[in-house]
Amino acid sequence: NQQERPSSTAWLDRIQSDLGNWVAGFVDGEGSFNVPIRRERDRGLPWRVSLSFNVSQIGAEAPGLLREIFGTGTVRGRGDGVFYFEVTKPTDIKERVFPFFDRFQLRSPKRNDLAVFRTITELVLSGRHLSASGIEEALFLRGPMNRGGKRRRSDGEIIAALREWESSEAICRAPSMKQRDEDMVHTSWRHGD
Repeated sequence: NQQERPSSTAWLDRIQSDLGNWVAGFVDGEGSFNVPIRRERDRGLPWRVSLSFNVSQIGAEAPGLLREIFGTGTVRGRGDGVFYFEVTKPTDIKERVFPFFDRFQLRSPKRNDLAVFRTITELVLSGRHLSASGIEEALFLRGPMNRGGKRRRSDGEIIAALREWESSEAICRAPSMKQRDEDMVHTSWRHGD
């Protein structure tokens, strides 16, 4: 007697349509899909592509309910009484956030942000964001999101830092490549090549 495996959407099937539609409307008004590009100091690249689906509200009740409904994410509060529900893990975004909004669709222009966010999430899940060109692609894609909202650093500043980093990386690699080429010459000379 083989047991049935639970459906990957079993959690979604348990959400009543009136509650799911309420959440979609709430997110239409108070939620956002963001792709912050953060300064990175302890890894190879100078910037890191991050993902964030978040909803903020005064009081913890609604963000807590969202945490319960999605079954993932975090709720955190600020000193002024505003609480945030946030999902940042790419796999949780793909497995929970996207299926939810496939079933309970957004109605505002925010649905366009969701479409771009989905594309950038796939870029991250593929690992392309771990290269300078992948970061530039993410920057290009996120441009129209959130009506081009205010950002701490301009895309131009980030791209300039990436180009500078690429140049310095090439310079740093050059001596080791030169040494490798010299070693190959000495090895082939000893073998009579």
